[in-house]
Amino acid sequence: MPLKILARALAGTAAVSAALFAAPAVAQQKFITIGTGGVTGVYYAAGGAICRLVNKDRARHGIRCSVESTGGSVFNVNTIKAGELDLGFTQSDVQYNATKGVAQFKDGGAHGDLRAVFSVHPEPFTVVARKEANAKTLADMKGRRFNVGNPGSGTRASMEELMTAMGWKMGDFALAAELKADEHGPALCDGKIDGFFYGVGHPSANIQDPTTTCGAKLLSVTGPAVDKLIAEKPYYAKATIPGGLYPNNPEGATTYGVLATVVASAKTPPDTVYQVVKGVFDNFDEFRKLHPALAHLQPQNMVKDGLSAPLHEGALRYYREKGWVK
Repeated sequence: MPLKILARALAGTAAVSAALFAAPAVAQQKFITIGTGGVTGVYYAAGGAICRLVNKDRARHGIRCSVESTGGSVFNVNTIKAGELDLGFTQSDVQYNATKGVAQFKDGGAHGDLRAVFSVHPEPFTVVARKEANAKTLADMKGRRFNVGNPGSGTRASMEELMTAMGWKMGDFALAAELKADEHGPALCDGKIDGFFYGVGHPSANIQDPTTTCGAKLLSVTGPAVDKLIAEKPYYAKATIPGGLYPNNPEGATTYGVLATVVASAKTPPDTVYQVVKGVFDNFDEFRKLHPALAHLQPQNMVKDGLSAPLHEGALRYYREKGWVK
């Protein structure tokens, strides 16, 4: 055999051998996906923060984490149930409803395999209106063109619950738009809608954009219906969006809200969830610096507040090691 052909043959054999020896390492790599929300919302940013900390140590545990922009809370819960997402963000009220099989989960029944991982930032319900609307509260939006949120989002589910408490119907709006969170700010500034309702952590780029671009105003969400909801529902609490947080809004807005939570399925492997939780809490100071909405979080609150589903086995293991849960 000529030397050149022999050399090529040996090189090919070496490459095949190298590939065979490398195969087990590749097989050990595990890819996980966290469902979030719109790309301008805090879910997407917080999901990115979690994945960044998990991926920091991927050489040791072999897990590569990525985020997916989704339709939001209800979508994430249903997609986790279908086995198409490993973890996801959902509002605390949506987690409660899924666990109990009520409201938007009434037809499908209780999600018995839903497991809580931890809660994250508060999410005040935020109503934003065009400056020209001269509105002060949500009640002023009746008869206007208003975005109620896209189907499948926690925002939409919460809006429907509030409307029921207020005795409102979709027909009470001149237009009940169903835009996604990434679309309602531009639509507001383009004059296509007069206002929108959105559950989000603050500060949020989603609210920063219309308040900066077209002087949009934050409205208060108060009244007997809101008081009744807070009294009856364990996942709701009063909230204030501080004045001066956004351009052209020197006065604060009084409202109410939920907590953002991270959930998984009981079928999501315990070791996977353990490594996700470990990545966050072993690097907690860094985690809190990755987005302003995360700045004031406390681990001891995150393992209990806003959680209706049982804790995931993998999360529970870590919390017991830390002494946070007995």
